[in-house]
Amino acid sequence: MITAPRKASPVLEFDAQSSYSRIEILREKIDNTDYLCEAIQRIAQTLSNEILDLSQGGLNYEQQRKRRQ
Repeated sequence: MITAPRKASPVLEFDAQSSYSRIEILREKIDNTDYLCEAIQRIAQTLSNEILDLSQGGLNYEQQRKRRQ
């Protein structure tokens, strides 16, 4: 029996400054009603596609959304 050596798990580095700025950006986006509605729609569409096992459904939604803009 041939076995491969175990790989060590990568060490995740925490960058407090970039995490802080990302959080601030998300806070600003959440205050935008249009962004929040689109985000909820994308989440609902993704969940629906996963539940119904429709792999192309999200792609179709994104194409329609881009055409509307």
